[in-house]
Amino acid sequence: MNFYQKEIHLKARSRGFHLITPEITSQLDELSNIKIGQLQVFIKHTSASLTINENADPTVRQDFESHMNTMVPENAPYYIHTYEGPDDMPAHIKASLMGASVTIPVTNGRLNLGTWQGIYLCEHRNHGGSRKVVLTLLGN
Repeated sequence: MNFYQKEIHLKARSRGFHLITPEITSQLDELSNIKIGQLQVFIKHTSASLTINENADPTVRQDFESHMNTMVPENAPYYIHTYEGPDDMPAHIKASLMGASVTIPVTNGRLNLGTWQGIYLCEHRNHGGSRKVVLTLLGN
């Protein structure tokens, strides 16, 4: 079994849900060495998250953002953690709801995602900046 791990910086993105599959695979040359394995992608932030979903129709990503903003609104009167701006506490809640990592099977040097699946960076801050993710690849 082979193990590879690297930390990469994703480019800064605006608030919303963004496909990052190509950005991840382009920085992971070792992927082609794995016949059977797994890739774990872990984000090192508390106000952004990762998930896997629709990779074709961008309106899905818009609907995710709209729904999350309705479900976890800004300026809720019961928020105590407010000194970093109105988008900060909702970003922490959204990140916990969505999750900090995804695991994808690897088959014959490629991510074995479904036809319509892609990895999303869920940017919950208005100006989150560059995000760091740790890629851990294991397999034969």
